Amino acid sequence: MTSDLYPVARLAAAQEATRRAGIDALLLTPGPDLRYITGYEALPLERLTCLVVPAAGDAFLMVPRLELPAAEHSPASRLGVEFVAWEETDDPFAHVAKRLGGGVARVALADRMWAMTSLRFRDALPGAEQVLASSVLREMRMRKSPAEVAALREAGAAIDAVHAQVPGFLRPGRTEREVGRDIADAIIAAGHATVDFVIVASGPNGASPHHDLSDRVIQAGEPVVVDIGGQMPSGYCSDSTRVYCVGEPPADFAAYYEVLRQAQEAACAAVRPGVTCESIDAAARRVIEEAGYGELFIHRTGHGIGLETHEDPYIVAGNAEPLAPGFAFSVEPGIYRSGAHGARIEDIVVCGEDGGERVNVRPRELVVV
Repeated sequence: MTSDLYPVARLAAAQEATRRAGIDALLLTPGPDLRYITGYEALPLERLTCLVVPAAGDAFLMVPRLELPAAEHSPASRLGVEFVAWEETDDPFAHVAKRLGGGVARVALADRMWAMTSLRFRDALPGAEQVLASSVLREMRMRKSPAEVAALREAGAAIDAVHAQVPGFLRPGRTEREVGRDIADAIIAAGHATVDFVIVASGPNGASPHHDLSDRVIQAGEPVVVDIGGQMPSGYCSDSTRVYCVGEPPADFAAYYEVLRQAQEAACAAVRPGVTCESIDAAARRVIEEAGYGELFIHRTGHGIGLETHEDPYIVAGNAEPLAPGFAFSVEPGIYRSGAHGARIEDIVVCGEDGGERVNVRPRELVVV
């Protein structure tokens, strides 16, 4: 599984992309960029761990001496790169600069690199322009391999298994926080390595797309938005939203929920290679606007997903990038009535050769508990 998800050849591809971009070195510290290239889920510490990929020459991994055993037992050991262990009194940034030599004009830094680390690299390489690693890795990371798609399917099935349990957690008199604790336990039990987020938004809290959890008591007749996700042991993420109602829903809510369901269906049906990201957003937005709820759809339709819950591509107006096979992203239109309630339906969709594949298959109709 590891060799398929994190193939050794990916390092050479990243080095070639670095060279084509006119960048002298790619510097990857702990985070999704480093894991994408090496498979190594390194601890983010104040001590520098950094994969250095020069445009020409051999890559090497700077690693604190105390982290060397972990690095050697990680998938990075398959790459054949030199592990350079540094001691507590060493300056690893100066060592990187010395190894790269003079004439370094541009370096690409991991997008999630800490500011204190990027500033240390700025001091060690004072003549080098700093750009984002996504300028090198974006195209690679957006086009998921068959192994990555399989990992997203596994993540989708795991979070679907959690949504199947949610009706048993919801009843009048329970708080959002109590329900959220049950869901978090279920996310781990379903096979995730970590819980990334649990949103349980009841009644008026449903009108806040990023509501978290509160001590609000769930009432009879209230809709509840449940948006949940986590990271699997593979490193790949899940993310899915369904809406439940504790008893019969308000009539106005039921009316716009059906509009929302049709909008989400239209956007998913529009997915195919060559269609632009913004056109998927437009497909959902058109249905909602024609029904008179346009001003209540207050966010983009989706975001890419993989080793991060939010990554390229973004399904939003103004993004004219065409979809390609392997692109994976959420389709999650929402309608939000401030002070009353709200709703969102979210699936992860993978663009295939002929259309889109939803990795989430739970029913999208309103679930009345």
